Amino acid sequence: MKTIDTLLAQGVDGKRVFVRADLNVPLDGTAITDDGRIRAVLPTIKALAEAGAKVVVASHLGRPKGAPDPAFSLRPAAARLSELLGAPVAFAGDTIGSEAHDAVGGLRAGQVAVLENLRFNAGETAKDDAERAEFAARLAALADVYVGDGFGAVHRKHASVFDLPKLLPAYAGHLIATELGVLRKLTDDVRRPYAVVLGGAKVSDKLGVIDHLLEKADRILIGGGMAYTFLKAKGHEVGRSLLQEDQVPAVLEYLARAEKRGVEFVLPVDVLVSGEFPDLKTKAPAHPATVDADAIPADQEGLDIGPKTCELYAAKLADAATVFWNGPMGVFEHPDYAKGTQAVAQALIDSPAFTVVGGGDSAAAVRTLGFDENAFGHISTGGGASLEYLEGKTLPGLAALED
Repeated sequence: MKTIDTLLAQGVDGKRVFVRADLNVPLDGTAITDDGRIRAVLPTIKALAEAGAKVVVASHLGRPKGAPDPAFSLRPAAARLSELLGAPVAFAGDTIGSEAHDAVGGLRAGQVAVLENLRFNAGETAKDDAERAEFAARLAALADVYVGDGFGAVHRKHASVFDLPKLLPAYAGHLIATELGVLRKLTDDVRRPYAVVLGGAKVSDKLGVIDHLLEKADRILIGGGMAYTFLKAKGHEVGRSLLQEDQVPAVLEYLARAEKRGVEFVLPVDVLVSGEFPDLKTKAPAHPATVDADAIPADQEGLDIGPKTCELYAAKLADAATVFWNGPMGVFEHPDYAKGTQAVAQALIDSPAFTVVGGGDSAAAVRTLGFDENAFGHISTGGGASLEYLEGKTLPGLAALED
């Protein structure tokens, strides 16, 4: 895979460089609530602009239905990018129409333009190869060179991720190169003990990565909504907690495989429960109760790991040399159910291990809860992409960048 370093060595002065970024930031109206993904692609954009390229940045945001939708406009992201660069950034109100061509045509060496949301065009996400290829060809007309740096989208077979790099000289940006280097430390060059912390809502979302990591990890800690399917598999009452009963047989199989391979599975020993889900808007006090994990009342719902589990998980991470964490331990958006996620984040900070936060809600939790991002070894920009890589899957956006 050729990287941007090779491209910069060859020279890009005056060339139109298409950067497929991931500017899929969370919005509250038009206000960006977390600009982490924009900041993550800055090194690539800055390096190209400083080398004299005409930088054309493109991304998706949200899931519009293949047509323009103001709620998913990239205009706020373009404005934030301009602030971070300390320079004007042109914005095109379409992706392949007259505004895009005018914005790109008006660029001088070292300037940057952002195209409107790629998913406003149905060709970006089309299942039909010909439709995707046609959209990719029209994007290719806007550029001379392609740089893939949207790690959060490389697991998607989309036109700007998979088809476009086949039409132009293609290189991996700084972010993708960094993410790949980190993922190799979690798969091919692992320092042990290797601990994995998995949370989030659905166990079905994590079965693939559990299956693959059973061959690599030394211990796997489970939290979040997915923990209750594991507790159910152990024969415990889980009350009204999130449960995927159809996944219990798979969980039992993985627990048996783990025991056979000597991989330690660590489950919550206590949880915070409530009779109702907390109000995440008002953050009104929820008054949870703490119960043992095998004694959840039938009319209660588990919403976070308990204090004993926080201590247990911190102890299980203290001697690790490598830690990968993906998924919060509870409903971290509410202060009464954030302590489990806080405890795991703090345990990673306190550990001497190489620590990786696997993007998505985990990265959002780190920022929401006020932790210093630099205290972690790496915070990924792509939760789904990281998980699929760890499952051993071929990621279309990476395959398209291979030499």
